[in-house]
Amino acid sequence: MNATDHTPDDRLVRALCAAAESEPGRAETAVRVHLKRLAPLAGPDESERLVRAAVARLDGLGTLDAVLHDERVDEVLVNAGGQVWVDRGGDVHPHGHIGEHELAVVIERILAPLGRRLDRTTPVVDARLADGTRVCAVVPPVSLGGTSLSLRRFRSEPLPLSAFAPPTVVDLLTDVIHRRCNVVVSGATSSGKTSLLSALLGLVAPGERVVSLEDTAELAPRIAHHVRLEARPATADGVAEITLDHLLRTALRLRPDRLVVGEVRGGEILSLIQSLNTGHDGSLSTVHANSATDALRRLETLVMQSAPTWPLAAIRAHLVRCLDVVVHVQRAAGGRRRVAEVGEIVGAGDGEPTVRLLVRDDEVITGPARTRRWERPA
Repeated sequence: MNATDHTPDDRLVRALCAAAESEPGRAETAVRVHLKRLAPLAGPDESERLVRAAVARLDGLGTLDAVLHDERVDEVLVNAGGQVWVDRGGDVHPHGHIGEHELAVVIERILAPLGRRLDRTTPVVDARLADGTRVCAVVPPVSLGGTSLSLRRFRSEPLPLSAFAPPTVVDLLTDVIHRRCNVVVSGATSSGKTSLLSALLGLVAPGERVVSLEDTAELAPRIAHHVRLEARPATADGVAEITLDHLLRTALRLRPDRLVVGEVRGGEILSLIQSLNTGHDGSLSTVHANSATDALRRLETLVMQSAPTWPLAAIRAHLVRCLDVVVHVQRAAGGRRRVAEVGEIVGAGDGEPTVRLLVRDDEVITGPARTRRWERPA
């Protein structure tokens, strides 16, 4: 559908908006007044639908407003050119079209309360809305062909661990958390890493103080003693950047029982492994990787990039000493997220860390190798 092809409903909504936008007071009140004039024969259900659509266009997020209020929707994606896609429980399908002007207005309404801007000088924005929804928007020249937008819904009720794994695997992971193993959750983009991390944190004993730090805050586990820290990008107005590395050093002064790093992908890896080597057991983090073994290699590479003068043997020794378990999550057929692998990190004879798989494809295939963590009482 092009910009000039509008349905009768769409034309009526546009007429309602044009008539109500100059009226003082609440937009909904003005829309209802003009609806009686412009559509006197509309029934109650049709009237409410038209009012919601007009108010969404005047004060809300326009075409995207309805899908974002649908509890089944996990993510809304707008491609360059205006095609809207919706993710419902892992099933991604097209959901109409939004015009370039309307999309620009929607993004402006999203970013205005956050004090952020999106233009040719700042063509990428990654932020969090007040309700926890994560927004990423990109405009030309970075986004070829037009504006692109992603809105990832915040899940108010964390998924239980049983949503990711069968009972035998849940029991193993529960033991991992209770024995205060240091855990890395790995997976691809949108594989469920953050949701699984929230589920694992739900197993933390009451009263334990958890300090979490993220680039964009998404974790919201059901724990009582939780301090949340969020990084901040630099702004064009001269506001200084606060990085995860900075937050990690701050978190150590907040007396955490467990440290949680939402995603490790840069220089914060050095502060993290040094913290884990100085007594902060039971900590958790995530990393992008395609398997449990790849996660270990990814962490090794991050340390090498951040500390190029460190000998490889020293890097590997640090990783073996400070990390215990990798939990790899994948998106299965139908969109379900599941624990694909659980691996215990052990040192080989040549000092190279390896992953000894405990779980593969929903089945516990072996027990732990009785390392220092497992030998402690739960």
